[in-house]
Amino acid sequence: MATPTVDQFLDGIARLMKQKDGAQIQDFLRYEPPWPPIYEQMVAELRQAYPTARQLDLERNCTKILPAYEEDDGGGSFTSFVSFVAKYFAFIRDVDVSQLLETHDKLKALLGQASIALSASSGLIILSTVISLSRTLSKLAIGLDKRPDLVANLTRREATVGAEEAGERVTLAEGSANLIREAFKKCASERSGSLSGLDNNGKPEGRRIGIYLMANVCLKLFFHCRKLRSAEQIFALIYQQSPPLSLYPAAQRTTFLYYLGRYHFANNHFYRAQLALQVAYNQCHRQATKQRRLILIYLITSNIILGRFPKPHVYQRPEARGLRERFEPVCRALVKGDISSFRKLTDVNNPSTAWFLHWRILLQISNRCEVILWRSLARRTFLLSGNRGDATKRAAPTLSIEDVCILATFLERRALGIELENSGDLTNKKPNRGEHTNSIFIYPPPPADTPPTQADNNSEELHGYIDPDLIDFVDPPGPDLPTVETVESMIASLVDQDLLHGFISHSQKRFAITGSKNASPLAVGFPNVWATLIAKMDDEEVPGWVKEGQKRGGGTVMHLSGARPVGA
Repeated sequence: MATPTVDQFLDGIARLMKQKDGAQIQDFLRYEPPWPPIYEQMVAELRQAYPTARQLDLERNCTKILPAYEEDDGGGSFTSFVSFVAKYFAFIRDVDVSQLLETHDKLKALLGQASIALSASSGLIILSTVISLSRTLSKLAIGLDKRPDLVANLTRREATVGAEEAGERVTLAEGSANLIREAFKKCASERSGSLSGLDNNGKPEGRRIGIYLMANVCLKLFFHCRKLRSAEQIFALIYQQSPPLSLYPAAQRTTFLYYLGRYHFANNHFYRAQLALQVAYNQCHRQATKQRRLILIYLITSNIILGRFPKPHVYQRPEARGLRERFEPVCRALVKGDISSFRKLTDVNNPSTAWFLHWRILLQISNRCEVILWRSLARRTFLLSGNRGDATKRAAPTLSIEDVCILATFLERRALGIELENSGDLTNKKPNRGEHTNSIFIYPPPPADTPPTQADNNSEELHGYIDPDLIDFVDPPGPDLPTVETVESMIASLVDQDLLHGFISHSQKRFAITGSKNASPLAVGFPNVWATLIAKMDDEEVPGWVKEGQKRGGGTVMHLSGARPVGA
């Protein structure tokens, strides 16, 4: 049976292959409905002349019309690309977009064949198509991952490509990301062209053009699946083999630096995260309000943890709408050292913390800001009751650790909901706090009038299994309040981090500020947090961010000038 539309389509593809016009080939290969009428006609011809049983005949027809080799001196093979075109015909012939799982599987198989064609010497002509297919597969995989009702009956699990442990099952979205990562690796491992990967105009050449486009699609899926270990492999490969990031378009730079900042943020490298997120925010288009807001949330959080709080004009930007209500109370509590307000603002039972949990920044704020909180509390205590010293008598300004403990205890008790009038009796007051950490293993004792035998027989029946090691456990009475010893260790930790300048007199339980003879004790004893932390950073190198002139790759240089003989 004649297939004029299919043959005409193949003639057009053959012409573009000779011209090496990859962008135009991508426009030809449409796979997302609705299709134009001519594509509908081509699908009808394929279903009539080349049903599933005649797939080999379809491949022979493609091989007959499409060129098998390049016509230049390179002589690269088009065999895998011809197989991809036959696979494309099978896809548009058989796909039913109403069946999302089947569509996902077919699209994934199509991308797999495209990835094979990408690895050929002539694979550059299909790069744009691979990027487009990866984006479509990513959207579909994320959409299916958000619809557990559609994947509940999925019996065939995704293959364990790149799994950390043998037999580990991966989600549908992660399986798609692993396939896209293979295409990314082919872009990053390009060996043709110059050693630097740049052409005569200083631009990336060959498949290196698609490094960050493919990386961004992979990172989107890995962050959606919360697979930071897999994302780390992307950053490591880029850091070793990619040309400088500055040579790529702004949209690619911004997206990549956002994910790089998110990665370092999740790994508690907040200074690195701040560097990447700040550049991403500066380079993001002003009209891209949604993207700028995403970047700004993590940028503000990173800066707060580093001791730099946003100024009022930041909240007035369109992308910062509603952020003042979220971050300003936290910053106010940190500045004042208000433990009570900070505990309430970061309590998981507080309705306002749902927003922090949604953006996955609650634990970082509640844990990492403790340093700033205690530094501010010590400073506030010094303002209230500190000894300012006497330069004429060579007496240094001092701060009573016991005073800090009293103030910290007062604030902690207020956060726990303990009535302040009964400050002398903490054991008889039940604080408004969560259950004990091991409450799932502990059951309350039986009533006092219960016979011992009956109590032993009914304990497991009434309260469930109890771990033998915890049978005689007694829940500690009262709240866990600060003691002089714990406060002293906090002060020592702040001194060690250079956030307090001075020394501790353990016998007198006092902190003494040194070097304040010709300066304010506040300025000397309580240095600026941001300035102190930044001064400790040796350089601004961010792993994963390739900059021009940056030395990378290879092994570590070992200096042996001072080496000693073995056994010395």
